[in-house]
Amino acid sequence: MNPSLQEGALAGLRVLDLSRVLAGPWAGQLLADLGADVIKIERPRTGDDTRAWGPPWLAGADGEPTGESAYYLAANRNKRSVTIDLGQPEGQALIRRLVEKADVLIENFKVGGLAQYGLDYASLIEVNPRLVYCSITGFGQTGPYAARAGYDFLMQGMGGLMSLTGRADGSAGEGPVKVGVALTDIMTGLYATVAIQAALAHRERTDKGQHIDLALLDVQIACLANQAANYLIGGVVPGRMGNAHPSIVPYEDFPTADGYMIIAVGNDGQFARCCEALGKPEWGRDERFSRNPQRVEHRATLIALMRDVTPTRTTSEWIGIMEAAGVPCGPVNTIDKVFADEHVRSREMRIEMAHPLSQTMPLVANPIRLSESPVQYRHVPPTLGAHTDEVLDAWLDLSGAKVETLRSNGVI
Repeated sequence: MNPSLQEGALAGLRVLDLSRVLAGPWAGQLLADLGADVIKIERPRTGDDTRAWGPPWLAGADGEPTGESAYYLAANRNKRSVTIDLGQPEGQALIRRLVEKADVLIENFKVGGLAQYGLDYASLIEVNPRLVYCSITGFGQTGPYAARAGYDFLMQGMGGLMSLTGRADGSAGEGPVKVGVALTDIMTGLYATVAIQAALAHRERTDKGQHIDLALLDVQIACLANQAANYLIGGVVPGRMGNAHPSIVPYEDFPTADGYMIIAVGNDGQFARCCEALGKPEWGRDERFSRNPQRVEHRATLIALMRDVTPTRTTSEWIGIMEAAGVPCGPVNTIDKVFADEHVRSREMRIEMAHPLSQTMPLVANPIRLSESPVQYRHVPPTLGAHTDEVLDAWLDLSGAKVETLRSNGVI
């Protein structure tokens, strides 16, 4: 079957995305990529905060900035934009009517922020008992911090990630460092997508919707993974180790003649082959290094020995040698080199879409590969309010005259 004619896995699902910035929009984009009809509800005139988070801006056909920021474009593909003023009673009424037709609502207002408009979960579940209502906040709906605003950077610090990221105390450049992308927001968006689909599966069995309470801080703590387990089980607070791994050696970056490479040895067999590749087979027989627990114990000695050898060849030379020996090894790429990589190109991780304000625009592809219901790139990230008329007509059967009255009154 022609992929362009196939429906997405979530075709028929209707989602109202009232969220802004990244965590909520990321979940909405993923649902949209999988085939859901995601309606992005935005403030008239200004829209999502990230629309103003530039430069860089998408360039128009004339080469001039269009006013569409790269940040906004990264998280809003495949959606349709509808502008509604939630501060007006008529706007609130429109949302309630849309909720009657919707399966899912995503929002990231402060706790209680939508109650003043009658758009909180308790109010909307009366309108549509089957609604899956996903709330994303910094600290959750309960607890002493619930009323606080939360941002990704704050959560990376409060949630422990920055205590693990950066150079070790006593080394050059020591100190906590955040991850270079808003990772907590992204992970929260992924958890939200999983939770929404779980709630929909539950609804299939019970015919009841439910409220999803997702907190950025909770997600960040959950994603500490083995580091949290190391503390809870071992009782030792892990610290910053730069690019090293707390439980595996060698598993970090090494200098080469022209830059850096990563060697990621996952077992003793790989280590023995790594030693052969480095021209030091005796290290693989050394009782200090032959097994991983001993390598962890003698980490400093082994890493110093390896760092004496790795600068003797270029990164590409070492990668060729290590690959031939079956040792996981790779470069530390800048983003331009990521998209130039032959494997990344073969996986088509960069896509091009036509945009109404530009000739084409590049985007990062969705990494999910489904054999029977592949991701379809149906809509570019929408311009503000681009679909207001068509959605109000299709979902609510509002006539052109009624829509124009709403527009003249500033409701849409």
